[in-house]
Amino acid sequence: MPDALIGLAEQLGHFLKTNHQKIATAESCTGGWIAQCITEVPGSSAWFDRGFVTYSNAAKMQMLGVLPETLLVHGAVSAETALEMVTGALANSEADCAIAVTGIAGPDGGSAEKPVGTVYIAWQTKNQSAKIKKILFTGSRQQIREQTVIAAIKGVLL
Repeated sequence: MPDALIGLAEQLGHFLKTNHQKIATAESCTGGWIAQCITEVPGSSAWFDRGFVTYSNAAKMQMLGVLPETLLVHGAVSAETALEMVTGALANSEADCAIAVTGIAGPDGGSAEKPVGTVYIAWQTKNQSAKIKKILFTGSRQQIREQTVIAAIKGVLL
């Protein structure tokens, strides 16, 4: 685990503890990497509630309540799906805030409309509207996934 990611997770923990909040994660393309970074931090159980790794569409629907229509019309990699993922993470946890990520890490799976590196990240705090960002990362599969983890954690800190 790169030290930079652990340092970022430590900053997240400090922020959440200071604000008396817990976080949940809903991850697709990162496969639980955000949760892994968080749990590298000693004492993270005080501010990390749970993580959902919803790689398949079935998991997104079953665990987070993503609607089949959303996946059919917009696809798994979309702002609409990221929004339903983050909302589902909050609804199915004891967390005060949540992060959701869905994207195409490659090397295959991209299209003209959604090339490899396309990632949607959503953040939400209970009783507030979600923020969603579309980012086009470049690099290898590993680099795209790592950049996604960094952007997702930093988004909470902004």
